[in-house]
Amino acid sequence: MALPGFLQRERIVARPGFNRWLIPPAALAVHLCIGQAYATSVYKAALVEDFGTSQTAIGIVFSIAIVMLGLSAALFGTWVDKNGPRAAMFTSACFWVSGFLVGGLGIQTNQLWLLYLGYGVLGGIGLGIGYISPVSTLIKWFPDRPGLATGMAIMGFGGGALIASPLSRQLMSYYDPAYDGTAGTVPNGDAVAALFFTLAAVYLVFMMFGAFIIRVPAEGWRPDGFDPSTVKQKALVTTESVSARNAVKTPQFWLLWTVLFCNVTAGIGILEQASPMIQDFFRSGDSSTVAATAAAGFVGVLSLFNMAGRFVWSSTSDYIGRKPIYMVYLGVGLLLYVALATIGSSATWLFVLLAAVIISFYGGGFATVPAYLRDLFGTFQVGAIHGRLLTAWSAAGVAGPLIVNSVLDTQGEPGSLVAANYRPALFIMVGLLAIGFIANLLVKPVASKWHEPHRDAAGTAPSTPERSAAR
Repeated sequence: MALPGFLQRERIVARPGFNRWLIPPAALAVHLCIGQAYATSVYKAALVEDFGTSQTAIGIVFSIAIVMLGLSAALFGTWVDKNGPRAAMFTSACFWVSGFLVGGLGIQTNQLWLLYLGYGVLGGIGLGIGYISPVSTLIKWFPDRPGLATGMAIMGFGGGALIASPLSRQLMSYYDPAYDGTAGTVPNGDAVAALFFTLAAVYLVFMMFGAFIIRVPAEGWRPDGFDPSTVKQKALVTTESVSARNAVKTPQFWLLWTVLFCNVTAGIGILEQASPMIQDFFRSGDSSTVAATAAAGFVGVLSLFNMAGRFVWSSTSDYIGRKPIYMVYLGVGLLLYVALATIGSSATWLFVLLAAVIISFYGGGFATVPAYLRDLFGTFQVGAIHGRLLTAWSAAGVAGPLIVNSVLDTQGEPGSLVAANYRPALFIMVGLLAIGFIANLLVKPVASKWHEPHRDAAGTAPSTPERSAAR
């Protein structure tokens, strides 16, 4: 099916003199919107009460969205590369906004399946397409600063809750005057539905802004003064190429899949439960020393560390290497989870600090994994390989919330839980991080049998599908 003219790649090729620094705002306009997914814990308790169901049943909404994110990123990655970032951002906006509208209708009519279909399925497709839409474009605009480009491409997703969390609380207070943001009060279902409709309108404007200012560089374009031959090759970066078809046959791909799955599962379990978790850790009787307002602020703090970690830790990996930085994410993260489970309830500042560093590792893992893939498999089809690897995110989106919510459902009712009720789930996360740590230790260079044939002088490679399949 042909795209409308205004969405076609040929229509967004930048003219000479175009300022490439206009591209990051376009990417941020989309990623800050879809990053709202990290703020779902702000209204989770309201949905549990409104639908009269369990935390697990509501947590499934978030899990479906993350599953669809990974699947759509894997399935539509080639389509995004072919048709360009404007078509991808436009499509993402349509799905993301439709997800809020359908989800809001489900809340308003008390039909949970509509919330699953809307925010979960439609919104999740918008998440996946929107997540990958600007990445390759930014890398092409910043060949002289690829690490910076990767950080800019996905930092907005990590920081989306920084805006969405306080905005959601304020809007729900406006739509339900009885909700004052203090501990023990939750907004009614109509307020959450109105929040969904409002966010749909706001996000439509911002995402379309990003879609219509995005541009791709002209063929052969380079930044002034940039000479590709001067780029220093890293010692552990392969100069060979591995196709996406062959990459998924290697043990390195599945070891890295395990690493990403374990790191994301551990982080996503906290993010999905962040707002009620901090209140429960400091609960005494029927009340908590942490107000709902402060809990929403805690979600924003986690969002800030999630976003910062994508810059700080991925930049650090340029100096110490991808494998060592994942040893930090998983090994130090393991110790931090033990501390959170055992002494996290002793002081609010300690709880916030431990959780914030854990989430910075979570964000850093996302920002570092494209470079890890490039190191192992080369630049040939690395985007397609990345899309396939994001299925680990889909699996983690199910496992993380399911582990935490299933444990909590056996411990008691929402509003009566305390720190001890969270310890079984936190120690499960410790075990997962240990598995990921071992998997990372086992990663070695890809065997030469998986490398693509070298290109000839004309820049083309001989067609050898039988050779690749036989090896």
